[in-house]
Amino acid sequence: MIKSNLPLEKFAYDNTIVRNFAFATMIWGVIGMLVGLTAALQLVWPALNFGLEFTTFGRIRPLHTNAVIFAFVGNGIFTGVYYSLQRLCKTRMYSDFLSRINFWGWQLIILSAVLTLPLGFTSSKEYAELEWPIDIAITIIWVVFGWNMFATILKRRERHLYVAIWFYIATFVTVAVLHLVNSFELPVSFFKSYSWYAGVQDALVQWWYGHNAVAFFLTTPYLGLMYYFVPKAANRPVYSYRLSIIHFWALIFIYIWAGPHHLLYTALPDWAQSLGVVFSIMLIAPSWGGMINGLLTLRGAWDKVREDVVLKFMVVAITAYGMATFEGPMLSLKNVNAISHFTDWTVAHVHVGGLGWNGFLTFGMLYWLIPRLYRRELFSKRLANFHFWIGSLGIIFYALPMYWAGFTQSLMWKEFTPEGLLAYPNFLETVTQLKTMYMLRALGGALYIVGTVTMCYNLFMTAKVGSFLANEETQAAPLAKEAADPKEHWHRVIERRPIQLMIFSLVVILIGGLVEMVPTFLVKSNIPTIASVKPYTPLELQGRDVYIKEGCNNCHSQMVRPFRSETARYGEYSKAGEFVYDHPHLWGSKRTGPDLHRIGEKYPDSWHYNHMLDPESMSPGSIMPSYPWLFEKEIDTASTAAKINGMRTLGAPYPVGYEKTANKVLVQQANEITARLKTSGVETKSNKEIIALIAYLQRLGTDIKVKSITTDKR
Repeated sequence: MIKSNLPLEKFAYDNTIVRNFAFATMIWGVIGMLVGLTAALQLVWPALNFGLEFTTFGRIRPLHTNAVIFAFVGNGIFTGVYYSLQRLCKTRMYSDFLSRINFWGWQLIILSAVLTLPLGFTSSKEYAELEWPIDIAITIIWVVFGWNMFATILKRRERHLYVAIWFYIATFVTVAVLHLVNSFELPVSFFKSYSWYAGVQDALVQWWYGHNAVAFFLTTPYLGLMYYFVPKAANRPVYSYRLSIIHFWALIFIYIWAGPHHLLYTALPDWAQSLGVVFSIMLIAPSWGGMINGLLTLRGAWDKVREDVVLKFMVVAITAYGMATFEGPMLSLKNVNAISHFTDWTVAHVHVGGLGWNGFLTFGMLYWLIPRLYRRELFSKRLANFHFWIGSLGIIFYALPMYWAGFTQSLMWKEFTPEGLLAYPNFLETVTQLKTMYMLRALGGALYIVGTVTMCYNLFMTAKVGSFLANEETQAAPLAKEAADPKEHWHRVIERRPIQLMIFSLVVILIGGLVEMVPTFLVKSNIPTIASVKPYTPLELQGRDVYIKEGCNNCHSQMVRPFRSETARYGEYSKAGEFVYDHPHLWGSKRTGPDLHRIGEKYPDSWHYNHMLDPESMSPGSIMPSYPWLFEKEIDTASTAAKINGMRTLGAPYPVGYEKTANKVLVQQANEITARLKTSGVETKSNKEIIALIAYLQRLGTDIKVKSITTDKR
């Protein structure tokens, strides 16, 4: 190795961008958590939406997930990356202008989510609900971030790329691919689009994205932050360089295959489900390798952990990461998934990772950063310790009731009497059993928020009495030429070449996705067609869009799995060919209410009408809110032609010119439903959204005629 004899160059780190993202992290964190608390309380007291269409559970639940993932965690990622990258590369960010675009663009994207999701503008895809104009904005801002990051790396004064930067590069590349593939959609209006994929294919792409959004937005960038901030806080080197290499490459290769484990026992081809299971189990090794590397970095520093609140947060965060990454593969086992899927067990699992791993690591990073940016000691160590303990208590009070609720749901759904009948045929019998656990979950969330607000106050006071260092002066020698060293570790060669590292990462993450998706899309036998399955009528299509707008898929699944308990409760299990005109799929991930795939023709139109107007009148004890605005708003017939044209483009076999007569067909079917309602004593106009929704619900599951479905009028 040739040492540089070049003169030192003076420059300054940009702390302003770090401060901006740090405060955005705190502000959006509190907002996102409060929205989550509101949603949790609505599962006990649905009237807490105060009769407003913009605050129902179905509309604010995706607002909560987007706020905590992309606003809280997203801003946390940018905070840590902008701080650590400059110091690891020994250079200022490439462009202050690009940094500002990244900051303000990201905040505007979050604000657009706050405005559009409560208004019902949603693609319905989990963790990707934002509509197509916002998807384009996300792409642009993500490219700005990547441009700034790579240009900074290329002008670095440090030859080798530290392990944290590997994870940043993999995050940028993979999130870009995930977002582009999953957001491939056909716009039919300014804030309405249909997924380019249908049914089984859409479900595969969605959970390839959904699982890997967790992997490459909530995990890999935070592992990069762990590799930087834990050694800094402990003042110790990373435990093992070799382990970090294995951890990185194994993790990004294996993670991308695991998405299908969210679709076990569904209409997804069995081979794809099996691939998801195999690679999910394999994930334990690299995940725990990273956890061990993080915890053993603190070897010899445990006395400091007892005293330093920053390290307390980080130790619990890494431990929560280990717990979540053990539980995730366990939940991918088919026999365990048969118990957990669609239940609150999954909710508990996700929040152990979210609250423990992402939340606590973010808190530890902020407690470490803000005093350094403002050049003063933390305002109150006592308040920080209070935050740690009440936050930990909040996680326990959140997770344990949800685990209990998950087991309760599964056992009650699957229990049969000695006579072979369902022990709890009424789904609501399960719901009423869970209200106490939902109250405890809300208490846990409230405790966690109290801790977060305490941190915000503590750090605000730290900043108030401190002196902010906007430009941190420093110096370093420029890169010097170096000769090849035959004894050098092979991975050092890769670390010197960021572009090649990016390309290798891209190739590694593409392999799994291509192997799973290409056969599913190109081999017709994977999705056998059913001749009786026809595209939705214009009125049913409008009703489906009302269903999506109200976020019904956040509480109801549309996937009857081939279990005795489910076929006895709902009817014939769901077939792949039934979903070929579903853009997007609406299989759901949680059953707060019963599955709806076979709801069609089970109840009269008047039942659905009254159920939407006053749920408890039809289902005593229901925690579903009422939807009075559906009885006032008119069907948007102006959009019918564009929607028919869009669905035809996506493969629905509507005749040429059908869009011109579609509204006539719509009115005819609406009049038929209105007439049937009138015979039941219900007077209403045929142009209301409730009529379209009834048409859609009565269609569900009726393309395949099965005796047990058509005769069961529960």
